[in-house]
Amino acid sequence: MSSLLNSAAVKRTFAACFALPFVVLAGNAAADGDGVWKGGENVYAKVCGHCHENKVGPVIKGRQLPPAYITAVVRNGFRAMPAFPASFIDDNSLQQVAEYISKASAPAAKP
Repeated sequence: MSSLLNSAAVKRTFAACFALPFVVLAGNAAADGDGVWKGGENVYAKVCGHCHENKVGPVIKGRQLPPAYITAVVRNGFRAMPAFPASFIDDNSLQQVAEYISKASAPAAKP
């Protein structure tokens, strides 16, 4: 059983590492060419949701995670989650997405 868990963990880590370049490209697209994010929901949809809505990362909406926890994980990374520096997402936009996530309802179950 533990080898199965290790295999699953390796696959998730590989998927996260493989997806990172696409997340970076998506993040650059989220700024819509003017270098400004369009609020917390926009950041979540363009960056976070790619993994957290598609079972690459854990579900984070609907868990009422504190914004300070979310910003710490985003800045420093955690397990397979990469760190996102201020050069990728500015502090104000990070705070907006953290507040959005902390207040958001859990996503609807997918069929």
